[in-house]
Amino acid sequence: MTDMPKEAGRVALVGAGPGDAGLLTLKGKEWLERADVVVYDHLANWNLLRFAPGGAERIYAGKAAGQATLTQEAINALLIEKARQGKTVVRLKGGDPFIFGRGGEEAQALNEAGVAFVVVPGISSPIGVSAYAGIPLTHRNYSSSVSIITATYDASHDGLRIDWEKIASRSGTLVFLMGARKLPEIVANLTRFGKDPGTPVAVVQWGTTSRQKTWTGTLETIVDIAMREKIAPPALTIIGEVVNLRPLIQWCERMPLFGKTIVVTRAEDQSASFIQALEDKGAEPFCFPVIRTVPPEDWAPLDRALGHLASYHGLIFTSVNGVRFFMQRLIETGGDIRELRGVRVYAIGPQTALRVKELGIPVDVVPENFVAESLLDSLAAEGGLAGRRFLLPRAAVAREILPDTLRKRGAHVDVVPAYQTLRTGVETDALRKRLEDGAIDAITFTSSSTVTNFLELAGPSLRPLLADVKIACIGPITAETARAAGLNVAIVPDTFTVAALVAALEQQLRG
Repeated sequence: MTDMPKEAGRVALVGAGPGDAGLLTLKGKEWLERADVVVYDHLANWNLLRFAPGGAERIYAGKAAGQATLTQEAINALLIEKARQGKTVVRLKGGDPFIFGRGGEEAQALNEAGVAFVVVPGISSPIGVSAYAGIPLTHRNYSSSVSIITATYDASHDGLRIDWEKIASRSGTLVFLMGARKLPEIVANLTRFGKDPGTPVAVVQWGTTSRQKTWTGTLETIVDIAMREKIAPPALTIIGEVVNLRPLIQWCERMPLFGKTIVVTRAEDQSASFIQALEDKGAEPFCFPVIRTVPPEDWAPLDRALGHLASYHGLIFTSVNGVRFFMQRLIETGGDIRELRGVRVYAIGPQTALRVKELGIPVDVVPENFVAESLLDSLAAEGGLAGRRFLLPRAAVAREILPDTLRKRGAHVDVVPAYQTLRTGVETDALRKRLEDGAIDAITFTSSSTVTNFLELAGPSLRPLLADVKIACIGPITAETARAAGLNVAIVPDTFTVAALVAALEQQLRG
């Protein structure tokens, strides 16, 4: 029997947008989710890599400070090589692949090699950055045209290869990409060919990210401003009367957490709502998932409990994960939630209670405070516990105060592992760079396991870099773990929920 031919690979040239991870298109996200290999640029938001499967190969091919990790020819060869191995390759490029992104060259190389490819457009930096800076590139009263120009050198010419006379004569908006270092040359040439020195100019650095900064002036003043402020790449320059509209319609920089970068350490599959809440406040979440939840090593203890659910007086859920894995296993073993009829259901925390209710199971008790100690108070208020049977499906490793106290009061408690929490293998290089640059404002912890696993991943070398970063914990138990580990906890909300944690971050961090 002959071997079946290996399925041909393909390449997706995906525009990552200008910086904000939320500006990735749905189609771009879909391609990342099925990628075997991701080849990404310096300006592609690192957070986007979380959409790729855990086993996908990640290859950095960026250019920073004028130094390229790989030449363009090497990148072309890499894409071809990986695709010929039958892999789905995502070439993740900052902005749009075809707007000064050299995507056209990559597409040509793939075509010549006979490799199938698709192009997924992205929001280019002129569009995204100008919008986040509050500058419309066109306006019926100011500009009816836009010229987008790259300010990088042509290798075969001494200087910028631009027809300055024609560019200077245009009446619409001019946008220069990658022009931070060439600003004096740009200004000199425009004014030399007749552009009014009083023409408004805006320079936007790190547009659409938490590091966004915008400076405004005129052709006459902007170079001095840039020198004084030491404006460095990546930066985009907008020239034209539309710049004068910025004071009227800027919005991004007015958001309460604008300019703040907040590390999210919770499990990736549980972080979406937290990330969304932070983005709604203008913050840039930095995804650094240090834990993942997986099935327990042995289902047998839970399976035995599921076999006689009706024998319990109470079912206690202490987390959303406990609910998820409990129900998953109940369904897999052919169980029936109707067996819970007559069993009182207890849930610690509103999100846990909501997840239970979504499954069609009524919740009898949600304690006032979202910790085990508060549930003990609620149970005590119900009367005697002696002889009552409770099922507690939870993490394989957890605090023992709840079952121990119930047993001391005469109850029988079956503690069964419904899941286990494991440390991830997330890379620390990007986090280290941000910390070294002073570009992290807060690190959040939503459980004791996130604290311990973060510190194990970070190692002792990162400890000194945490001194000026605010540590935020969702509740007192998590905060106690962090303090015991030597962290200086600055933020603990009064209510132990993600929404309250975001509100506390806003109160502490807003300028």
